[in-house]
Amino acid sequence: MKRIFVGMMSIFSIITYAQNQRFSYEYKFITDSTKVNEVDSEIMYLDVAKKGSKFLSEKKSIADSIHQDRIKKGTRDFTGIDYGSVLYVVEKSYPDFKIDFFKNLEMTKYKVSDTREMNWKILSEKEKIGEFNTQKASLNFAGRIWTAWFVSDIPIQDGPYKFHGLPGLIIKIEDKTKSHSFVLKEIKNIPTDQEWVSDSMRKSLGNMITVDQEKYKKQVVDFRNNPTKEMRQMLSGNTKIAMIDENGKPLDIEKILRDKERDAKANNARNNNFLELDLLK
Repeated sequence: MKRIFVGMMSIFSIITYAQNQRFSYEYKFITDSTKVNEVDSEIMYLDVAKKGSKFLSEKKSIADSIHQDRIKKGTRDFTGIDYGSVLYVVEKSYPDFKIDFFKNLEMTKYKVSDTREMNWKILSEKEKIGEFNTQKASLNFAGRIWTAWFVSDIPIQDGPYKFHGLPGLIIKIEDKTKSHSFVLKEIKNIPTDQEWVSDSMRKSLGNMITVDQEKYKKQVVDFRNNPTKEMRQMLSGNTKIAMIDENGKPLDIEKILRDKERDAKANNARNNNFLELDLLK
């Protein structure tokens, strides 16, 4: 586990916004509420610049760079790229904290505008976390009760995922069930020429649809109920697809779709503990 360290020059650069910053968080999460001892984890980046912030996993950040490089080279071979298990991206604009959430459902990429307010309750309790003297706050958001610890010495009203609005950077946040938690592990500067680029500007082979939170919720429910819907719609049109096995024998497309749907629904049943729990209600 990495030790939190921040030197005086780093603190100064944060306060004066002299350079872009990367705040690395350890995200621990339980995907199946019936198996609470099975805890996954990934390192997440909160990249902060003057224009706003971008939040994504370390693995996805690396994978996206490889993906973009292959697109530029004109290849459609995207095998061997490890995207990890946290596939969303959250972008916040400064100073209005407009939130855009990016996530793929089957073959469609969604850009979701989230305008929900975060009504924090700042509490008097203090706690030392690493080298930081933090203060406690609580929040009801997305079907969960959250407890956060923020540090006013870093006057960035931001944090992991969509969380923002406290008078200082969120160092740690977890929900009441302790099935989702983010803890700050490292801070470093980012060169100006490596400032984050919005996902809406990145080249993609598929379509991107802009929706609000309510419409996205409907799409999530629909996708979980009918995970092969887009593929079936594509095959029902003028597009004809023939698949063969390694021996050149034609494959049964309908059987492939049935198997895909069965596997997807089984996976959905296990993936029942979303960070935004209200997406499932």
